[in-house]
Amino acid sequence: MSPNSKSPIATYELPRHASAMSWSSKLGPSHFERSAIVYVRQSTANQVLNNRESAVRQYSLADLAVQFGWSPNRVEVIDEDQGHSGATSEGRDGFKRLLSEVGLDHVGIIFGIELSRLARSNKDWHQLIEQCAIFGTMLADQDGVYDPTDYNDRLLLGLRGIMNEAELHILRGRMHQALLSKAKRGEIYIHAPIGYVKLPTGEFGLDPDEQVQAVVRMIFEELDCRGSARSVLKFFQANDIKLPIRARSGVNKNQIEWRTATPSVINRVLTHELYAGMYRFGHRQTDPRRKIPGRPDAGRSVVTPDKYHALIRDHCPAYISEERYRRNQHRIRDNRFGGTSKGAPRTGESLLAGILYCGKCGRRMSVSYSGANSVMRYSCTTGLIDFRSAPCQSLSGKQLDELVAAKVLKALEPASLEVSILAAADIEQAQQRLHDNWRQRLERSQFSADRARRQYDLVEPDNRLVARELEQQWNTALQEAETLKQEYARFLQTHVTELSNDQRAMIQSLAGNVPALWQLPTTTNSDRQRIVRILVERVDVVIEGATEQVDVALQWSGGFTSHHGHRRAVRRYGQTADYERLKTRIVALVTAGNSYTEIASVLNKEGFHPTKQTDRFNKSIVGRLAKKFRVETGATRQLVPIQLKPHEWTVKALSTKLQIPQTTLHSWKQRGWLHVARQLPGYRGQLIYWANETELIRLGQLRQTKWSYGDPPLPSELTTPKFKEQANS
Repeated sequence: MSPNSKSPIATYELPRHASAMSWSSKLGPSHFERSAIVYVRQSTANQVLNNRESAVRQYSLADLAVQFGWSPNRVEVIDEDQGHSGATSEGRDGFKRLLSEVGLDHVGIIFGIELSRLARSNKDWHQLIEQCAIFGTMLADQDGVYDPTDYNDRLLLGLRGIMNEAELHILRGRMHQALLSKAKRGEIYIHAPIGYVKLPTGEFGLDPDEQVQAVVRMIFEELDCRGSARSVLKFFQANDIKLPIRARSGVNKNQIEWRTATPSVINRVLTHELYAGMYRFGHRQTDPRRKIPGRPDAGRSVVTPDKYHALIRDHCPAYISEERYRRNQHRIRDNRFGGTSKGAPRTGESLLAGILYCGKCGRRMSVSYSGANSVMRYSCTTGLIDFRSAPCQSLSGKQLDELVAAKVLKALEPASLEVSILAAADIEQAQQRLHDNWRQRLERSQFSADRARRQYDLVEPDNRLVARELEQQWNTALQEAETLKQEYARFLQTHVTELSNDQRAMIQSLAGNVPALWQLPTTTNSDRQRIVRILVERVDVVIEGATEQVDVALQWSGGFTSHHGHRRAVRRYGQTADYERLKTRIVALVTAGNSYTEIASVLNKEGFHPTKQTDRFNKSIVGRLAKKFRVETGATRQLVPIQLKPHEWTVKALSTKLQIPQTTLHSWKQRGWLHVARQLPGYRGQLIYWANETELIRLGQLRQTKWSYGDPPLPSELTTPKFKEQANS
């Protein structure tokens, strides 16, 4: 650019102790053959706008270059870095262009009003010096010309760079300490969060808008009712409750804009200390290790309150008490799923997720689901984490959940009346908050319509250019108000302010029968989890060896701990604590000639339990165990001689008589080709068939007839059995 294009003066006055001749003694023909660059920079936009004298002096250095002997068309001004700090080269395109021009051997000298304008970082400064020394480029400021290849000048340039960086550090340190001193007095207020406004004194005060305050208070009320920030967000979105955001810029600056609730705003309200009346400063600080070049906001992270620069209690107007704030923060931390927190109640089938701990190692147990039926299981993964062969301990989750649920429901029985009263009161309060919000929205929309009407009335009738626009705004406000009234009418059809007597009676009946309320389809599993967590702080389980015996310790909210015995499902009967007693008992009952059904009934009465998740023995389970135990012990059944009536046959005898396999007889029986006379008790349901001489002849003919699947049906006289009564007739 032209050296005089931005310079308001024509000449640059040299200091009295120097002259152009003395300054130019270090310059030679090689320097005048190349360009002269004037580098212009001011650190902030405020300096660029208001500190005009500094800019004038820097631009006038182009005239000094002409005095030294450069032609005006060989003088170039680089001023792209206006408003950028010299602490780093990041973001300074002009400085980078300067380095590239020097590296291309296009620059004979660099002018700057002060060398600190070029760089206030030793890294960037020495990079420039090294590059200038390689290509023989001179540096010049108001004090003289410096040759980077000369030892004395190089030493002086190095000292100047150190002083420039130290000066910046000192200035920043003073400003930072002054800022901290002001912050510790609670006098720095930047942006007011929702629910607050910045007063003329600079402090924060409660927003004078009644609806704004009501919405902010509703956030805290819903957190108490619903238990998590996510539930509060879903409630606001489901009921179309907008959040009041004051615009920080634009045409609506400092005006309220009602926007849809977002997670970031809800979390900011619930975690900001200001809502408890505490002043804070420095909750977000910069970590140098996480800084990213070119991104000024990079590396900023939220720190814990003990690392704040300032935290002053009872300094600002509050929406909630400090004790309530601490309780909310504890709840929010517990809702985070991590190693030390419970995690928020979820929709899974698990009732104890987040509060179940291993009694052996003390770590929290995880929940998993497997199979088509999503069988739930609690496991302690300590063994896997420590690279051992097996986890610490695990057990089925369904039965453990049922045990804890039974204890919780029993604890709730004495408080059923109080629960019903509180439930009705909570429902009415929640409905009242929604009604109040709707009434405030209606009032605000009506005010907007009235204001639009007043603006329209004030305009001159002949000024149709303005009247038409105001009329359109008035019609729009009226339409919005009417739409909101219709929505409120639909809302009233499904929501009431006060409960009727029938609704109160229904709530009391449900609260009086807590187990029935617990099993209702409308009761979600997250609701059950919240109920359990209100009463139970922690559940510890310890499995006795590899047996099915489990000790369950319930740590109740009041500090009392109760211990309960629990039986888990195991893979093998050999893991059970009463395995030998069960084995002896089954062998004794089998030897005595009892049927498997009778043995199962005896075992159930005597308190024995199967290994799997079923609670009672049945015929098939006893049959498998009896066969196994008879083989192990060599026990035999005490058989009683079978008393057969005339024409009665056992399966073995009839198969021998007809010379056919027993399986063929079973197949004929299933098709209805044989007559079963009776079934013997105590012999695993052994069947007794009836067949006289006529039936034996028919069965012999049936045996000799060849037939297979797909063939035409056999004659009915071969397949229809005759009973004893038919034979006698």
